[in-house]
Amino acid sequence: MTRSIIDTERAPAAIGTYSQAVRAGDSIYISGQIPLDPASGEIVDGGIAEHVQQVFENLQALAQEAGASLDDVVKLTVYLTSMTNFPVVNEVMARYFSRPYPARAAVGVAELPKGVAVEMDAIIYRPSR
Repeated sequence: MTRSIIDTERAPAAIGTYSQAVRAGDSIYISGQIPLDPASGEIVDGGIAEHVQQVFENLQALAQEAGASLDDVVKLTVYLTSMTNFPVVNEVMARYFSRPYPARAAVGVAELPKGVAVEMDAIIYRPSR
């Protein structure tokens, strides 16, 4: 199985010892994305809805760089510092995904990088062409 790194300026640069995404065979593993603006490297302005939207934009940019789309996501993990924000995740997610939805887990956590309220990672299945 071949492995390659996915990297794009349309998503935030890695802020640690990891890659933005990795293709391994027919699967693409997107690292956790937080609501960073890829151009400025800063947290986007606004509330939880704007933050969730930016996370999906970052995931989408990496999927596209890998030759895929969010329609190819088979597993999404959502990390929230407050589960009361989960309805907002569902509302915003409905603008980026349609049926059949990916498998998903929502995990309540005490803290996330840079003090944000939301982070998501994704697994994509996209056969090589």
